Amino acid sequence: MIKTILILFISLAYSVTSWAIQPKLVPHQINLKNGQHFSLNLPSDYEIIPAAEGLKRVRFFARAPDGRMFVTDMHDLTDNKKGTVFILDDWNAESGKFGKIIPYLMGLRNPNSVQFYTDAQGQDWLYLAETHQLTRQKFIKGEIKPASKAEVLAVFPDYGLSYKYGGWHLTRSIAVGGNGKIYVSAGSSCNACVENEKVRAAVLEMNPDGSEQKIYAKGLRNAVGLKWIGKFLFATNQGADHLGKGKPDETFYALKRDADYGWPSCYSSNGKVLADPKFKRASGCKNIRSPYAYFPSHSSALGFDYFDHPNTDDIIKNSFLVALHGATDASIGHGYQIAIMRKGQKLETFMDGFLVGKTVYGRPADIYRVDEKSFYFSDDKAGVVYYVRRK
Repeated sequence: MIKTILILFISLAYSVTSWAIQPKLVPHQINLKNGQHFSLNLPSDYEIIPAAEGLKRVRFFARAPDGRMFVTDMHDLTDNKKGTVFILDDWNAESGKFGKIIPYLMGLRNPNSVQFYTDAQGQDWLYLAETHQLTRQKFIKGEIKPASKAEVLAVFPDYGLSYKYGGWHLTRSIAVGGNGKIYVSAGSSCNACVENEKVRAAVLEMNPDGSEQKIYAKGLRNAVGLKWIGKFLFATNQGADHLGKGKPDETFYALKRDADYGWPSCYSSNGKVLADPKFKRASGCKNIRSPYAYFPSHSSALGFDYFDHPNTDDIIKNSFLVALHGATDASIGHGYQIAIMRKGQKLETFMDGFLVGKTVYGRPADIYRVDEKSFYFSDDKAGVVYYVRRK
């Protein structure tokens, strides 16, 4: 464990070696049970398998203390009560498929994120983030339905969610910190505005029981991807929509306590922090932190994971794989891929083909590293969980 953290710290602190070059991508045929046929492009020595199909708006992963995979499903693009948390069970490592998809919790309001935590007494807890609240409940290994009632730890404002006028911003994301804290992100209520509630466009920190809640970081318009890796809390963040098709960047941060990341007054363009003339403030943008890394405008950076195992293929070793969900306006064309990201280096593409011309075949949402040579990713348009592994 100490060695892993040391490798992570070194690789995050310095630029990675010269072998980090754009890999050659080749078509891999995808045949789904619903009759869809298309190709996704990834390196030739990898294979991609639809591991679970027939889902709806499948989102973020978490591995339970009993080793089973849990995944959230927000059902569709409405503020509804049809969301589900599924158990992906009966894993077959040879075929790369799950044998069972079990609904664990149903009737949920846009469940974007679920996580697990084991307390000092050995009790396992499941944390669930819905639009309007964060809850936790006791988890028993092997269960297929909750054995205990959920308790509400935090309540979130839930206005401004109608997709009739833009859908600002109904997801909440959870990260379990290596420091014993729980973190939850809440997106803004608007494209760009001065918020009425401090919890909006921010990341909240609390104890596992919900006590001592405080704002950990603010000025983050929509930090959907949130994960503790090594000693750092990392987040993806989505930029505003009113500055044109070429800006601002979608950003990636190693979050600092009490830091202000600038929204709505400041934004990033090509990694540089600039002032938004529509939202001037007296302090300006001089003290706003530059991003750890950045992505093309409107590419919608969501989930990610870090690949630091010594036996990992050089193509992705010591890099983040990031799901670029894709611009809502597909004509912009940005995103719709899984990107390879290393600090201080040019962004590379690990997988694309989700957008061909005007046809959208999929939109990657989250990435979960399985081991040194494989990972899962979710596609919330096709309703598929894919398994990718090196041959």
